[in-house]
Amino acid sequence: MDLQRLRTLRELHHRQTMAAVADALLISASAVSQQVALLEADLDVKLIERRGRGVTFTPAGLRLIDHADRIFGLVEAARTDLAALKQVICGEIRIAAFPSIAATVVPAAMRLARERHPQLDVTLSAMEPSEGLAALRSWQTDIALIDDLTLTPDPTDERVDRIFLQEDELFAILPVSHRLSMAETVSLADLRGEKWALDVASNVYSDVIRERCRQAGFEPQVNGYCNDFEVVLALIRAGCCISVMPALRLRHVGREVCIKRLNPPIHRRIMIAIRAKEARNPALCAFIDVLLEAARDFMPSQATAGVA
Repeated sequence: MDLQRLRTLRELHHRQTMAAVADALLISASAVSQQVALLEADLDVKLIERRGRGVTFTPAGLRLIDHADRIFGLVEAARTDLAALKQVICGEIRIAAFPSIAATVVPAAMRLARERHPQLDVTLSAMEPSEGLAALRSWQTDIALIDDLTLTPDPTDERVDRIFLQEDELFAILPVSHRLSMAETVSLADLRGEKWALDVASNVYSDVIRERCRQAGFEPQVNGYCNDFEVVLALIRAGCCISVMPALRLRHVGREVCIKRLNPPIHRRIMIAIRAKEARNPALCAFIDVLLEAARDFMPSQATAGVA
């Protein structure tokens, strides 16, 4: 039995449509269908019935999913046990991280890992939290950095362990000559009627900001659709727009813009997600340790020292 095909079937049970699995595994929907068909041919049993865009699992398919959960649990446990036999921390760690933490905490952690564990090979992929979590479940990454602002964690998912990394805070970013530049704090409602710049490279994050503005009673007028944080800053420096950004992004902004605390504040908790059965893997534990250490240098209070 091919484990990759079994993993695809397991992901299909979780996501319900071929298209959703294709997006999560970064393959085509036809490739998903082919892998399931090959698994059915290998086992000589029908596993799914197609229903429009979705699928229904046959009794045999549901029975196989039960076995798959145990099989992958054993594979994860075996990897952890074998890793524990090694005398040095080595191997490969793949990490998926959303942009603001991929540009700050993760590089610092990778530097610490290289200094302390030179035989540990760490690779980074920039992904939104939902994409990273999907990659973790489908074995495409070993660590996913996620947050509770753009993603609602599922407490019933026993396949994933979550470790608190740090808290981040969102701030209003204004031109230095803005009418609110002398205010102690700023509410989102105060920003009604302003022209906004949003980093739409992170669609999920920009959607959260839009929704928070709607909850404050207005639809933000977006004049800057930017694929880069530096472009957002350039528009603010020029006095063209305002924005709301996480503290992680503001460490080296300087005094060219005005940074204001929001009232009420908007916080997010950033967490390390790993597969539950690999929680004792020495290489994973070693990299989690350096992540936690690196995060201490990127607290919101340090990134925004002196902010009103």
